[in-house]
Parts: sequence; C-alpha cells; structure tokens
Amino acid sequence: MLTLRSITQIATSRADLYAFRVTAEVSREDMTAMAEYMNRVFDKKDGVDMLLIFDRYDGAETGATLSWEGLKSRLRAVANVNRYVVVGAPESAEALIEAMGALIPVEAQTYDEEFAAWRALDAEAVAA
Repeated sequence: MLTLRSITQIATSRADLYAFRVTAEVSREDMTAMAEYMNRVFDKKDGVDMLLIFDRYDGAETGATLSWEGLKSRLRAVANVNRYVVVGAPESAEALIEAMGALIPVEAQTYDEEFAAWRALDAEAVAA
C-alpha cells in the first residue's frame, strides 16, 4: 500500500482497482512516488481502473508533475487504465478530465460524492 504525505492508497474490494485519497498540497516527491508505483502496476497488469478522491486537496507544488516517472506513468495510463474516476476534482481539473475521456481510450468520470464513485465502480473500500 502506498502511503505518502499527500497521497494515500485505499484498499478496495477489487484487485484491479487502484484507489487513492489526495490530501494537502501534492509535492513533486509524492507525485513521482505515485507514478513509480503505478508504473510497477502497469508492468504486471493490463487493464486496471483508478479512483482518485480529492479530500482537503490544496493543489500541487509548481513542477510536481514534471518528472520522467510522472510523464511515463501518464503515457502508460492511456494503454493500461480502463476507467479513471475522480471525486471532488478541482473545478479547473473537472472539465479537463471529462474532455480527456472523450479524446483518449480511457473512460473518465467525475463525481461530487465519494459514495457514487464507489457504486459506479462496483467496489468498496476495505480494511488493508
């Protein structure tokens, strides 16, 4: 399980679902660590779903997404992520997520309520 200062993985009832709660300001180190983690997942599995829950999110450090691991992870996600579900996305990101879902072969959805996202994914959080 991935546990960082601003990103914590949530255990789920589905082996192919990777869920994360994002809190506070996301640092470059946290973003890189999450990207490295997901790259290891992509090495082992084809076709996973991802759930990101923004909870008390305070943005990202300047340049947080500008690492080689982060770029590699985002590119690999196009081929390895089936559904990308986001809860509580910042307004600036919500429209972008939905637009990207129309452009790339990843089903992207945004929700205001966490319960609705879990239900849409036919999953639930479980004890780790």
